[in-house]
Amino acid sequence: MPAVTALRPAQRTIFMRNPEAPVGARKFEVTCSSCNLRELCLPGAVGEDDLARVENLVYARRRMKRGESLYDAGDEFNAVYAIRSGFFKTSLLDGEGREQVTGFFMGGELLGMDGIGAGRYHGTSIALEDSEVCVMPYSLVEELAREMPALQRHLHAVLSREIVRDHGVMMLLGSMRAEERLAAFLTNLSKRFVRRGYSQNEFHLRMTRDEIGSFLGLKLETVSRLFSQFQKDGLIEVNQKHVRILDIEGLGRVLAAKH
Repeated sequence: MPAVTALRPAQRTIFMRNPEAPVGARKFEVTCSSCNLRELCLPGAVGEDDLARVENLVYARRRMKRGESLYDAGDEFNAVYAIRSGFFKTSLLDGEGREQVTGFFMGGELLGMDGIGAGRYHGTSIALEDSEVCVMPYSLVEELAREMPALQRHLHAVLSREIVRDHGVMMLLGSMRAEERLAAFLTNLSKRFVRRGYSQNEFHLRMTRDEIGSFLGLKLETVSRLFSQFQKDGLIEVNQKHVRILDIEGLGRVLAAKH
C-alpha cells in the first residue's frame, strides 16, 4: 500500500476505504477550486462547502504517457476519470480484431461512464498525448450524489450528453456524405475548444488521419483527399496535424448542402 503523508482527515478516510487504487494512482491533496477546468467537470451550483466535499471524490491524479491505456474493454469498472490535461480516444475491437474508434475526449470531459451499467468498461481508452486524469472511485461518486442533488443532476447531464453524442455518431455514419462527416467533425472540435477558452479557428489534431477515418467510417485515403479538398476550397489550412479554419461558415454550408 502506498504511503500517505500530510493528508487531511477526510482524505485519509477515503484512502482507507479504497485500498485497491487503480493502477498508477497515488493519493494526494487536490484542489478543484483552483483548476481551470472546474466549470466544465463540476456542477455550476456547487458552493464552497460542497466543493470541499467534491474535492474528496478525487482519489488521485494519474499521469499517462502517450499510447498508454487508461482502461481496457472488459476491465472491472471501479472509477470514472476527469481529464485534467491531454487527449484520449476510446475504441472497440470488431470480430476480426480491427479497431473501431468510438470517440475523442479532451480536458474537462469524463471517461469511463460506459462501465456503470454492466460493471465493466465497454471500450478501451488510450492517451493520444501525455495526459493527466483525476481518478474518482464510483462508489464515492454515488454516495455523494445522493447527498448533493446538484452533483446528481450533473452526472445525469453527462450521461445524457453521451447518449446524444452516440445518436449523433449514428446519424453521422448513417446519413451524411463523406465531406459532411469531416466538416461536422472539425466544427464539433472547434466548439469544444472554444468551451475551454481556446481559439475556434486554430488547433492541433492529436489523432491521426487513420483514427479520424475509423471514427467517421471513412477510408484513410478519403480523409486525406477531403483535407486536401477543403484546403483547396479555402475552408481550412493544414500543416501536418495543425489545422486553421479559414471559413467556419463555409464548413457550415458543407453540412447544409443538399444530397
